[in-house]
Amino acid sequence: MAGRKQFDVDEALRRAMLVFWRWGYAEASIDRLTEGTGLGRSSLYGTFGDKSTLFRKSLERYAQTYHPQYDKALSGPHPNPSAVVAAYLRVTLNRIADPAVPDGCLLTMSAAQFPALDPESQAAVRAMIDGLRAMLERAMRAAGADGPEAARLALCTVATNKSLAVLSRAGFSAEELATVATNAASGARTVPTPG
Repeated sequence: MAGRKQFDVDEALRRAMLVFWRWGYAEASIDRLTEGTGLGRSSLYGTFGDKSTLFRKSLERYAQTYHPQYDKALSGPHPNPSAVVAAYLRVTLNRIADPAVPDGCLLTMSAAQFPALDPESQAAVRAMIDGLRAMLERAMRAAGADGPEAARLALCTVATNKSLAVLSRAGFSAEELATVATNAASGARTVPTPG
């Protein structure tokens, strides 16, 4: 039938997400995106718009895939903030260990290439990070942390999450990554107050 798409749009978006995840925005050329999705340029542009729009749709797909896993892990109840950190980072380690996806994290890769992104994409990346941070803060408060402590622990947990993604791309072993996560969780009550 004329005008009807002859491919699975959701699968093409999943594949585009993996290209951005593997290469980052700057290195995810249109050639890599067409090769990765199996679509021609006209189908890619006609379905998803320009590269920046496709990137933001890929970020949304990433969030729809992984953020519910973080939300479930944080839903608790958790006996203390250390347990919140451990639950959150367990999701990270499981994603990193998944052989079906690239090393690291699409959101971390995108934050690392922040200057290469257009303002709308920069805002999307920051909003996603802020959303995860807010999710962590709520869980920290539910586990007994006061407001300032919850905010500090959430920030440090997000930073640990991002560092795990970077270390995984650099070839650090699962055991080494687990050591980082375990120590972050065990130190969750000893975050020094600035000043």
